[in-house]
Amino acid sequence: ITGRLFDIGYFKIPYFLASCLLIVCTFLIAECNVYWQFFLAQGLGVGVSFSPFVCVCLLTRAPFFSIEQLACGILFGPALGIVSHWFSKRRGLALGINAIGSSVGGTVFPIAAQILIPEVGFKWTMRIFGFILILLLGVANLLMDRRLPPMNVKGGLFNWAALKNPAYAVYCISGATTFLGLYTMLTYIPISSTQAGMPNDFSFYFIAIANGSSAFGRILAGYLADRVGALNIMAPFTVVAAIMTFVWPFVTNKDALIAITVIYGVSCGTYVSLCSLPAMSMGAVGDVGRRTGLFLSFAAFGALGGPPISGAINSATGGFKDVGWYAGK
Repeated sequence: ITGRLFDIGYFKIPYFLASCLLIVCTFLIAECNVYWQFFLAQGLGVGVSFSPFVCVCLLTRAPFFSIEQLACGILFGPALGIVSHWFSKRRGLALGINAIGSSVGGTVFPIAAQILIPEVGFKWTMRIFGFILILLLGVANLLMDRRLPPMNVKGGLFNWAALKNPAYAVYCISGATTFLGLYTMLTYIPISSTQAGMPNDFSFYFIAIANGSSAFGRILAGYLADRVGALNIMAPFTVVAAIMTFVWPFVTNKDALIAITVIYGVSCGTYVSLCSLPAMSMGAVGDVGRRTGLFLSFAAFGALGGPPISGAINSATGGFKDVGWYAGK
């Protein structure tokens, strides 16, 4: 929906409203006490994986998905569309730099939460995060703008005709299947490391390690994609991420697990930063928002379903080895 709105010129108002919704929900999370309140405030509006609030949920065992998911879904797509308006030759590098934001947030916010919650409590931790969002989203709303005039291309909210392109259709399906397993290791490595005998206060930092190392992968991927093509970079690094997912449950040594996490972070960051680039390239710039949005909608089903499926496999088997086989495949 936001992709279509972006194409026909509605960018500023949806972006501002989503920013307000995200900030309000962040402050509301501090007041939540029961599951359904967390579900509404945290689950329907943030946008699933690299949000700092997901990291806080890992700390507090709160549910993952909410109204904030809705807000981030509205914010994320147009932010990619803006890049396609301003960059052509170095679009891959621009997307890589753009994607570093989630790496920084995924590194800083978990560490900040780990420090702040014992000091000031969960409520004030969320309030501090809310004030940070006011500053960052305020700057984004002031500075971000589209370059090209709006184009009311044929079709409705969803450009189903784009799926008649076999390459685009296959790529959308590949996005869904890739995300079914891509985030499993990131989601469960703190729990698995604790079960392997590592201290709780250190296990949580595996999230920060993965996100921090992914920043390098995002920049490197963007630089190389402009020279040899996005798919030529994404394919081998996705294979590396799969191999690390296979290996991860069998590693119990702390140093080895850190090394695997770093390699996984670099390879995962490569895919995440470039995954929208091929979709952008499979059509005209005037339809880039709707085309990218449709691909991300397919990918979202995988990102939403993958970790719960992995959790169900873990509950059924009592370990993460079968989880690694599922996610890596």
